[in-house]
Amino acid sequence: MSLIRYANCTIGFWSTPDLTSPTRTVTQTIPLCNSTDLVNSGEAVPFHVLYCGQTCRAFAIRYQGQAHAYLNRCAHVPMEMDYQPNRFFDSTGHWLMCATHGAIYQPQTGACRGGPCRGGLIKIDLSEFDDVVHWHTAHNLKPSEL
Repeated sequence: MSLIRYANCTIGFWSTPDLTSPTRTVTQTIPLCNSTDLVNSGEAVPFHVLYCGQTCRAFAIRYQGQAHAYLNRCAHVPMEMDYQPNRFFDSTGHWLMCATHGAIYQPQTGACRGGPCRGGLIKIDLSEFDDVVHWHTAHNLKPSEL
């Protein structure tokens, strides 16, 4: 097997995954909030995750009818982005903005579109069913005990 670098892990590590191992990572779907809690270009719903072994804040937003979630960590410098608690959208409601650096990000993808860019936001997969938004774990993303 070849070595794979998990580039989306801020801490960074090299791993050789064994896809036949019974202990390989299994993705979990974790309820986050009611669908109505996320309003287009409105306040975010915060939650905590373990990302690469570190407890981090994350947030979910709704933009153009779709729910999206990211780590609350600017790609420029790993600082939380909200300018007031759970407020990430700029005054137009079309961009996520880092309060510290002024970098702006696309709400749909987390891609940096202006300001001091160094990559994009770290996306957290979501699904929405039965009027509930759920987030999905990954190899480097686990539920937090907080």
